[in-house]
Amino acid sequence: MSTPRASTSSLRFAQFKLVLLGESAVGKSSLVNRFAKDQFDDFRESTIGAAFLTQTISLDANTTIKFEIWDTAGQERYKSLAPMYYRNANCAVVVYDITQSASLTRAKAWVKELQRQANENIIIALAGNKLDLAENREVPTEEAAAYAKEAGLLFFETSAKSGENVTELFTAIAQKLPLESAANSRPGRTNAKGIDLKAGGGDNNSQCQC
Repeated sequence: MSTPRASTSSLRFAQFKLVLLGESAVGKSSLVNRFAKDQFDDFRESTIGAAFLTQTISLDANTTIKFEIWDTAGQERYKSLAPMYYRNANCAVVVYDITQSASLTRAKAWVKELQRQANENIIIALAGNKLDLAENREVPTEEAAAYAKEAGLLFFETSAKSGENVTELFTAIAQKLPLESAANSRPGRTNAKGIDLKAGGGDNNSQCQC
């Protein structure tokens, strides 16, 4: 006996703009590539300007969230471009490297900038990346977690290399998003593979050098 399928009218689909920020070499591109394509490259070239990808998450049988992800460059010379990408963003992941204490200081500066200049309802997650290198840790988990709690951030330690906590990070963000107020929500549309290439591109990692 077949199981009844949910009616199209009961399905919910919403898409949200997400931006990744953080110092160069903390693993932003590796994180998003693990999330979107389940891939990890030991050697990645630095992002120029920003890279764009999309990925979907199914929160339950009836709810699908699509993230439109802007992975920004971390080099100082591209810092002035960041507002182009976080403007009107619904959510942000600010990434630091647990083996580099200075990268957490820089992450805190990004959080302050977002809280001051971005959408007032933006959901911000702090991600301590490179958990696979925990033996070289410089940033104690407790220190970062306490800061995240004080600043009202989601907090995860992740490893783009092993995949640890990567899906959990993005799922937690999706669960915080206000589905009922998503202006571009529409019923019944999902992406079967969960990856949607930017129009006209044959590569999930199309880059913007503007």
